[in-house]
Amino acid sequence: MRNGFELTVRDLDIGVAQPLLSLGAKWADSPAAVASESDMVITCLPSPAISAGVMEAGDGVLAGLSAGKIWVEMSTTDESEVRRLGDKVKALNGASMDCPVSGGCHRAATGNISIFAGGERETFERVLPVLTALGRQILHTGPLGSASILKVVTNYLASVHLVALGEAMMTAKKSGLDLATTYEGIRISSGNSFVHETESQVILNGSRNINFTMDLVVKDMELFQDLADRSAIPLELSPRVLQLFRQAKSLLGERAWSPNIVVPLEKVCGETLFAPGFPSEILDNEHECEGREVRVVGLDY
Repeated sequence: MRNGFELTVRDLDIGVAQPLLSLGAKWADSPAAVASESDMVITCLPSPAISAGVMEAGDGVLAGLSAGKIWVEMSTTDESEVRRLGDKVKALNGASMDCPVSGGCHRAATGNISIFAGGERETFERVLPVLTALGRQILHTGPLGSASILKVVTNYLASVHLVALGEAMMTAKKSGLDLATTYEGIRISSGNSFVHETESQVILNGSRNINFTMDLVVKDMELFQDLADRSAIPLELSPRVLQLFRQAKSLLGERAWSPNIVVPLEKVCGETLFAPGFPSEILDNEHECEGREVRVVGLDY
């Protein structure tokens, strides 16, 4: 909307869409209506099963698609499912891209998030003007489904970092270190990560609000483990991290914020990871700027 695109929107809860409707977006009564009224349809949903339902229901996206239109799947999902649905779009003479995002809700809100884009190069170049409005760094990952593979790989790494940070900060505290000092020490060292600079802050604030929940972490971790299992890769870290998140989800509830993965360790140690002065929610303070394609060294464009 901020970049001049005309939007038709749909959600189970019209209240979620109200801010966009107040700015002039059109409301659609079904996913099919979104597809019939739009040149490009974006889905961004919690699970592969929900995406399939939104696409394939009687009033789903596929029912409203026609030749020349583009479906863009921005959910974190199963690459085989993207390809299966992509074949159905192709049968309607449409085109598909999988374009999951990475960088957190705070960067999504400002249009500064990173986007992985899988699909034919011709289709990628058609959707690039939209992607550069939605995000800052756009990486063409290869054919349809490749972006979904890369997304679950990066989400796996983020989950590992989050568990490791809880253990690191608890060990620092029990060893007598000030947690604010510990935060800065990790931030300026080789132990730093994007996860530390964001999620460690809401852990230490106590809000634990990173706008991402336990059930979503478990879903993403399961997608990554399934990928590894298909190739018979004997992973050691992934099964343990997945087990920890499943246990935390069972203990705290599936809609608990994911940084609460530290709670079981806090309970065992009789300590709370808290330090004054940290924000309750992460905001992106960078100005929105036009996105650009990230070029890969060695590839012929």
